[in-house]
Amino acid sequence: MKFLDQVKIFVKAGDGGSGSPSFRREKFIEFGGPDGGDGGKGGSVILISERNLNTLIDFRYQQHFKAEKGRDGSGKNKTGRGGEDLYLKVPIGTQIFEEDNKTLIYDFKTENEEFVVAIGGKGGFGNTRFKSSTNRAPKKFTKGTIGEDFWIWLQLKTIADIGIIGLPNAGKSSLLASLTSATPKIANYKFTTLNPNLGVAVYDDKEITLADIPGLIEGAHKGTGLGIKFLKHIERCKVLLHLIDISEGDLSHSYIQVRDEMKKYSSELLKKQEIIVFNKMDLIDENEISIKIKDFEKIIKKPTFRISTLDKKSVSDIKSKLLNYVS
Repeated sequence: MKFLDQVKIFVKAGDGGSGSPSFRREKFIEFGGPDGGDGGKGGSVILISERNLNTLIDFRYQQHFKAEKGRDGSGKNKTGRGGEDLYLKVPIGTQIFEEDNKTLIYDFKTENEEFVVAIGGKGGFGNTRFKSSTNRAPKKFTKGTIGEDFWIWLQLKTIADIGIIGLPNAGKSSLLASLTSATPKIANYKFTTLNPNLGVAVYDDKEITLADIPGLIEGAHKGTGLGIKFLKHIERCKVLLHLIDISEGDLSHSYIQVRDEMKKYSSELLKKQEIIVFNKMDLIDENEISIKIKDFEKIIKKPTFRISTLDKKSVSDIKSKLLNYVS
């Protein structure tokens, strides 16, 4: 499935049906009088959040969405049928913005939330509504009102408990695959991950949602590599898991480099709770590992964890630790 996290669409609610100017014309009824029914209400455009979606790709090839019009009223005081509401499904984490792409209208944070983005027009009144003691045969009726229409932007910000960050090829996708049932693309070259991936880890009957985003390299804020736009997908995360390849030459430099790019995007990301995890323990010997981690902790002064995605025990251990951070 292709990934799309921003799209502009046009929504148009249905117009209300017009009232009827009908008069009764029945045999043997001397004074027929007005019998025009009201018009039906136009359908509204409603967005609803869906858990099983994680992209806005459905809106790529169709940008115009219109709800059904209300039917006109008719004789015998028959009210026109109301137009069907149009429901559009969006992923949890979708935000609706006005046409300026800055003014937030609504933010979907849970499953099955509904938001009426364009309200259908009201049905017009038939001439029966205007009958009175002084006007026994009114010809007056009203047309239905116009349904709302807007250009809006949809932006997706992934909702996850933990965001996995790090340099390209740190093993983020492998870690996600080890911890969850997700099947991200895994390969031994940089920028294997082109789009965010989501997975759900289960431990002691509790669930943790993890998001793996593309790797950050120096100069990402200037557009180098895949840039920093994907950092919006970890803005909602409670915790960040900073994954570092233990075989890197300078661990502290690798750590600081990623943090600097995050700061260029938003200093708020640096305030989030962080777990530092060294990966690929199977690539170098234990003595070198101890020296490198000791040097790192002298400079960074933060606790760290170790993992090898090939070792089921270390995967299980890190999963239990993650649960403590988000429960």
